[in-house]
Amino acid sequence: MDGPLRFSTISFLSDYGHGDEFVGLVHSVIRSIAPDVRVIDITHEVAPHDVRAGGLALARSAPYMAPGVALAVVDPGVGTARRAVAIEVADGGAYLIGPDNGLLAPAVALVGGATGAVVLDNPDYQLEILGPTFDGRDVFAPAAAHLCLGVPLGELGTPIDPARLLPGLLPVGERQPDGSFTAEILWIDRFGNAQLNLGPDDLGDWPEVVEVSGGRVTRNAARVRAFADIPAGGFGLLVDSYGLLALAVDRSSAAEELGLSEGDELTLRPIEGRASNVSPVTLGTKPSLERPLGEPGADG
Repeated sequence: MDGPLRFSTISFLSDYGHGDEFVGLVHSVIRSIAPDVRVIDITHEVAPHDVRAGGLALARSAPYMAPGVALAVVDPGVGTARRAVAIEVADGGAYLIGPDNGLLAPAVALVGGATGAVVLDNPDYQLEILGPTFDGRDVFAPAAAHLCLGVPLGELGTPIDPARLLPGLLPVGERQPDGSFTAEILWIDRFGNAQLNLGPDDLGDWPEVVEVSGGRVTRNAARVRAFADIPAGGFGLLVDSYGLLALAVDRSSAAEELGLSEGDELTLRPIEGRASNVSPVTLGTKPSLERPLGEPGADG
């Protein structure tokens, strides 16, 4: 298609890794269709098949992506009846492309919801499909490139009601009757900082020391502003770069020291004092902290 680009950037996230040719082939397909479009690799190190982790990574990244098309592929259902979709947000200000398996939903909700969507079923905007297991190359990459060239969304496939897209599940922290909070670890970064599904306002006027129970032990964590403010040999609870609370250790891994994993449950309680408090903990059954995005909680 001649004329100026509608978008000049595709932001690309996947669980493909870099050990195989998958990422490079998606880049090459996009370049063959839209050579002037730049592809920015957000990450390709999402754990294989982990739709939840991919959706959270996409949501964390969405506010900082360059305007254009977000291409996300974490797709354990590839080749099945799950739908390949392109989703319009901001009345055409941007698009998200990927499988309709909940991967895109957190980011869509974060940017204000979908204003249109299609199933990518028009073969005129796809590669010849030799086998049904690489939609990133054969379906999603061509769709992203053609959208950048200005092809209308409706030409890429069959329009669908955005309300019928599969919702994502976003875990939410829960205040307990005794005043404590039950939280879930959303993400552990490469430094071992454990991001929680709580914001600083959730704790309100709690004291500067918080008891955190989870993993193998119970520890006190000081509420701090920066990593360097964490007491030597201790744990800190700070507001991370995404505005959520994170459990951290200065120049070490809180996840390793506490034996934590993404999805683990933690209990936070307000306490007074700074004394070290270490004792064995037996974790209970994980409560139901997940609800479809956009659905209000019990408190409205």
